[in-house]
Amino acid sequence: MWITYRHKATYERDVPIDTAKNTWRRRLRTRRDVMSDQVKDDADHRLVISLAKIDLHDHFSASPGADVAAYVPVGAEPGSLVMLDALVGNGYEVLLPVVVPGPPAPLRWARYSGPESLTTGRFGLLEPTGPTQPPSTVDDAELILVPALAVDRQGVRLGRGAGYYDRSIAGVPRNRLVAVVYDEELVDVLPAGEFDVAMGWALTPTAGFTRLGTT
Repeated sequence: MWITYRHKATYERDVPIDTAKNTWRRRLRTRRDVMSDQVKDDADHRLVISLAKIDLHDHFSASPGADVAAYVPVGAEPGSLVMLDALVGNGYEVLLPVVVPGPPAPLRWARYSGPESLTTGRFGLLEPTGPTQPPSTVDDAELILVPALAVDRQGVRLGRGAGYYDRSIAGVPRNRLVAVVYDEELVDVLPAGEFDVAMGWALTPTAGFTRLGTT
């Protein structure tokens, strides 16, 4: 069962934002936890197809050779290394996040050159072993694929709660930001906090790229 909110004012009047977000997170994680390998593999395959179908140059000014920021999925997160390899195979430079030690802070970035270039980093995340680049590197990426638990049609993204991505992409134009979610995780309305960075697009297995809000 999905929680439905009518308007942002509902959160402010009746439910604290953090409480509303955590309720969503619990339910979304529960759904992902029971997802079968077959369902996930099928969704990941369709994401690769959806990414291949769109002309990234027309939509994001991302020609081969341009930087595309992405991520290595953890657990049941949508996406796969196949998606990263497809981007590299099409001539894009793929940047992956590197979590720095200490409290939540903007992510550093390193180039992906294949599965063999990855090692286990902080929080069990797979990260490139090559030289890292400063957080500002992502500002020049033409397309940023952002992991999310859900995103709504206004562009509000629900992440895991630590704020790494919101700190990292605060200066990026929203029309370059794509939340990658499963079909059911593109919803009508999510609780929005003051520092939540709006997404310009959603990428889902079935619908492919969907424009969000006003970009």
